[in-house]
Amino acid sequence: MEQRERMEKGLIYDPLADDILSEQMKLLQLLYDYNATRPSEQEKRTKLLEKMFGAIGEGCYIEPPFHANFAGRNVFMGKKVYANFNLTLVDDGNIYIGDNVMFGPNVTLTTAAHPITAELRRRGLQFNKDIHIGGNVWIGANAVILPGVTVGENSVIGAGSVVTKDIPPDVVAVGVPCRVLRSIGSRDREYFFKNERIDWENIQGDHF
Repeated sequence: MEQRERMEKGLIYDPLADDILSEQMKLLQLLYDYNATRPSEQEKRTKLLEKMFGAIGEGCYIEPPFHANFAGRNVFMGKKVYANFNLTLVDDGNIYIGDNVMFGPNVTLTTAAHPITAELRRRGLQFNKDIHIGGNVWIGANAVILPGVTVGENSVIGAGSVVTKDIPPDVVAVGVPCRVLRSIGSRDREYFFKNERIDWENIQGDHF
């Protein structure tokens, strides 16, 4: 079995195989171009993202610098996704991101992992497990999502969390390791921060 096929099947493989590296290098050139764009070059950024990603919906915005092992080629992103500075997608495996997802600064999603057995790590081997992020999820600053994790739709991952296991939909989850803190409920439609009420009648804008 070729190394590329082992990579796609989630088996232990050699990431330095020639066919894998040659594809990766071409994609990283596009990523370099993206991070070198000026703030005024939004149209150029959009076109580069379309070349880089496996799929990307309308209205997505990724603030440079953006980092990805394969420049997003193994990322399948929905519509109106927003990512702040230093989003890191270790996309050796597939990453699926739903519509209206928000990433705070310095968020990392990593599909790649290495065997615990030192003998295999000395040989530079790894394996990948896909990540799934549901629609309307907000992932706070400096959070880390580990291989194989699914985050259910509408959930919020607190800043600095390390998500090692699946998170269900419609919850707030925080911590290291990340655990469900509470469900999202009716109070969240009344208050946006502690005891500060949402003034629904005065809210404007839908920019993404």
